[in-house]
Amino acid sequence: MEIFTRGFQQALALIAHGDPTLLQIVRLSLGVSGLALLISTIIGIPLGSWLALHEFPGRRFIIALLYTGMGLPPVVVGLFVYLILSRSGPLGVLGWLFTPQAMILAQVIIATPLVAGLTMAAVMGVDPAVRLQALSLGATTRQATATILREARVGVIVSIIAGFGGIISEVGAVMMVGGNIAGRTRVLTTAIVLETRRGDFALAIALSLVLLGLSFLANAAMLQLQGRLNARVPY
Repeated sequence: MEIFTRGFQQALALIAHGDPTLLQIVRLSLGVSGLALLISTIIGIPLGSWLALHEFPGRRFIIALLYTGMGLPPVVVGLFVYLILSRSGPLGVLGWLFTPQAMILAQVIIATPLVAGLTMAAVMGVDPAVRLQALSLGATTRQATATILREARVGVIVSIIAGFGGIISEVGAVMMVGGNIAGRTRVLTTAIVLETRRGDFALAIALSLVLLGLSFLANAAMLQLQGRLNARVPY
């Protein structure tokens, strides 16, 4: 108990004084996960909407693949990305292995099925009459899709939250493809593992508190956005 209390106090001191190592890890984590989430959102929302609104041969198979991707173990993603980025892999020429680019790629693969799958479920939950009504009033296909997304906005926001939660707290894949290199690829989750093994519980606790704080702030921001959308868009 004494170790925990002392470590917790030291962790708060590190956060309060803006420890350079702590800040560097936080900045890299936000940069990697933020860019990965942006890419996943740009890909996942249109993909989920398209799957929900269109019938075509092989659609069920693609949806099955998407659902499989939603539960894909991160270490499997890490292994896949490692193999394709290794020197003998098809993308080895890029030289991305053990760089932030490799970590972003792994996180995009993890987050995109979550964003797309939950967006698809949200869009499919909207009354089909909404789209038909929009089209009958002269809306283009793109405008009708935008109308449906507005109706499904809460589910779309949840998909983005789920995508962020799936990558900001992920450790296996980023450690495999990033290497946990100090100053280059060391992010919150991998640093927590490393500092715990080293016995530096103060820094490990500080990093954990920051990670929890970021998750809380992201969810609070999304809830705030959700409230504004509900207020601005009438049913």
